[in-house]
Amino acid sequence: MPNPLLRKKSVQLILREAESGLTDAHSSGLKRVLGVKDLTALGVAAVIGAGVFSSIGKASAEGGPGVVFLYIFTAIACGFAALCYAQFASTVPVSGSAYTYSYVAFGEIFAWIIGWDLLMEYAIGNIAVAISWSDYFTHLTDKIGIHIPDWLTMDYITAKRGFAEAAASGLHQVAPGMDAALAEKVAAWINAPQIAGLRIIMDLPALFIVVVITYIVFVGVKESRNASNFMVGLKLAVIFVVIVLGAFYVNPDNWSPFTPTGIGGILKGVSAVFFAYIGFDAISTTAEECKDPQTDLPKGMIYSLIICTILYVLLALVLTGMVPYTRLNVGDPLAMVFDMRGLKFISAVVAVSAIFATASVLLVFQMGQPRIWMSMSRDGLLPKAFSRIHPKYKTPSFATIITGLVVAVPALFLNLDTVLALTSIGTLFAFVLVCGGILVLDKQPEKAASRFKVPYINGRYIIPVLFVVVVAVIIVKIPTYFKDIVAIETFPMVLFWLVLAVIVVLSYMKKFSLIPVLGMISCFYLMAQESHTNWLRFLIWLAVGLVVYFSYSRFNSKLAPVENEIPDRR
Repeated sequence: MPNPLLRKKSVQLILREAESGLTDAHSSGLKRVLGVKDLTALGVAAVIGAGVFSSIGKASAEGGPGVVFLYIFTAIACGFAALCYAQFASTVPVSGSAYTYSYVAFGEIFAWIIGWDLLMEYAIGNIAVAISWSDYFTHLTDKIGIHIPDWLTMDYITAKRGFAEAAASGLHQVAPGMDAALAEKVAAWINAPQIAGLRIIMDLPALFIVVVITYIVFVGVKESRNASNFMVGLKLAVIFVVIVLGAFYVNPDNWSPFTPTGIGGILKGVSAVFFAYIGFDAISTTAEECKDPQTDLPKGMIYSLIICTILYVLLALVLTGMVPYTRLNVGDPLAMVFDMRGLKFISAVVAVSAIFATASVLLVFQMGQPRIWMSMSRDGLLPKAFSRIHPKYKTPSFATIITGLVVAVPALFLNLDTVLALTSIGTLFAFVLVCGGILVLDKQPEKAASRFKVPYINGRYIIPVLFVVVVAVIIVKIPTYFKDIVAIETFPMVLFWLVLAVIVVLSYMKKFSLIPVLGMISCFYLMAQESHTNWLRFLIWLAVGLVVYFSYSRFNSKLAPVENEIPDRR
């Protein structure tokens, strides 16, 4: 008897369900209003956000002008994954993204794992974006003379740590000359009202933007599309101005040397750079609201990735050319470089644009999460309420509200210093499974029709040769490399090399397609750059998900046999 945990949902079954009205947009009521331009705009909206207005400064400060190579490498890794996403989206044109694709390729238990993983990715990512939006918003209001009390603009832990840091230096009040960020934390702690000795400190603007975005997503995909298109148009215009105007202030001497910190320094920016690319996959969750998902989704993903890569590279070159790279490790690098040139008006325009940019990222992810939950609910892995469609607005109403609550409440109080990287590792894990899923899909005896396919290049000899070449270069250039990575701090890299060896052997034996294999390898390599503590948190989250699956989802799956193989629990 086949393992019930690995029961798959075939493409043919999904398409039959769609035709019979069980899961298709015609029965669910979702409106097909999105075209290629809309999908490309949604992809740009998701990718061009905090990555441009914040993390590009940190990455540039660590890698210098050479950080452009990291942007290009990360784009290539994401590009491999995007091609695989595109084939799946064309083959299985329904909502669900990597969750649905894993159900088709690997089976139910893997589908649940990736669905649970995406919950973490979207929720933590949205909380981070909401808090980032709050920071931009409160700093902008301060500039125009409207001051929101500090205890209403940050979380409790941040304020407590800031006060403790100041107290360690003998300061218990805001003092002249104190760092501005530290002064805000101290002011929040000492001015916060107290109830029964507990200080009331919360990030109210973060809650506000989540409520607004959730409302827009709730009332309809058309409204969400219009809001996204507007915000994307605005921030692209501002980025264009930054690139063109900034080019006149570039000093080529700042590009020499081009890689001042070497490869090691460039790779320090992996988390920041990859976080900048997170989001292009979110548009695959809108498959049932696309006019022609089999052709439009692949184009939207690939176009948005190309556009964003070009913008990131140009911005990195302009920023590192305008000022020495060592001065770019600030929260608002685009505004800062123009402040240094005395262009206060341009700096203000950039600051306003940052508010719209981060809001547009939040909008796309708030659209994506409910549609993944909706797909999981249709399959019985979540309660039926998550697939409920609003009769008037034609959106997954209950799932949208729950998504808003899951993001809004933690955004009030959560400190993200130790968990933000979970967003990157969760997304990379999804990319690895999607790339691997193409290898499985292409080996199925009954291949489903698809208008887009990843070009097949036989990797039987290419992958082993590349592996040998890379290992040889490492041994020659870094003789102690393989000895050094055995330490606990680098166990993710040990795991990477073990997995890589298995992939190389299987590529030779199974004649795997080159592009999906390169996608798996490059994305897993980026995962291996995360710390072992971050891996541990990720594995704990997946373990919690398995508890939920074995206590509820396994028993309620629509693919479970009528005569359930699991004994009656009554």
